[in-house]
Amino acid sequence: MQPERKRHGLVTRIWHWLNVVCVIVLFMSGLNISNAHRYLYWGNYGFEPADAWASVIRFPGWATIPGYYDLAAARDWHILMAWPFAFGLLVMWAAMLVSGHFWRDIRTTRREWKPAAIRRDIVQHLKLNFDHSSGQYNFLQKLAYGLVLGVFLPGMILTGLAISPGFEPSAPWLVDAFGGRQSARSIHFIFSWAIFAFFLVHVLLVILSGPIGQLRGMITGGTAGPEETP
Repeated sequence: MQPERKRHGLVTRIWHWLNVVCVIVLFMSGLNISNAHRYLYWGNYGFEPADAWASVIRFPGWATIPGYYDLAAARDWHILMAWPFAFGLLVMWAAMLVSGHFWRDIRTTRREWKPAAIRRDIVQHLKLNFDHSSGQYNFLQKLAYGLVLGVFLPGMILTGLAISPGFEPSAPWLVDAFGGRQSARSIHFIFSWAIFAFFLVHVLLVILSGPIGQLRGMITGGTAGPEETP
């Protein structure tokens, strides 16, 4: 008798909860850092509000870490969580590639990109039918996870390094790749809110699809259905 195959592997579950903590602390400490200068620019330099492409609101203390304005403490929290955040993502990608989880469950196929297939997937989502795919994830889920794991999270790490004063002298090419230090800061800000939007949608869909079962699966691993067996 074959052992039950877990819907979520051990590495995935550990990374998921570690990443929740890291992202929350990084986001809230980042809001505190944003309060130090609430304007965003493109290029290498930017100081004057008149040159900014966007003006950011001042975030209240309940939304920041620490709960009062303290740039030095906020940066300490940010750096503290940046290391497990980056290392955890590296381990997660290695595990996904080695185990085949990425190729089997997240990689999209050419057939899934056909307009008719995308339209059917959207219709099923609107009907709150999230298990209409033959695999572990449907197309929209694959697309969302692919963007988060392959673009937004790595982008946060790279742009974070690009705007770090201590890192910039040793890798000026990274700053240039983003079009300048202020451009990297703007992209860092955009990606952080894209991750926040994904977080809200993710929580909403978990609630709509049965939060108890979803949480139990992400804690114990759950059991994969026969259609999810490779």
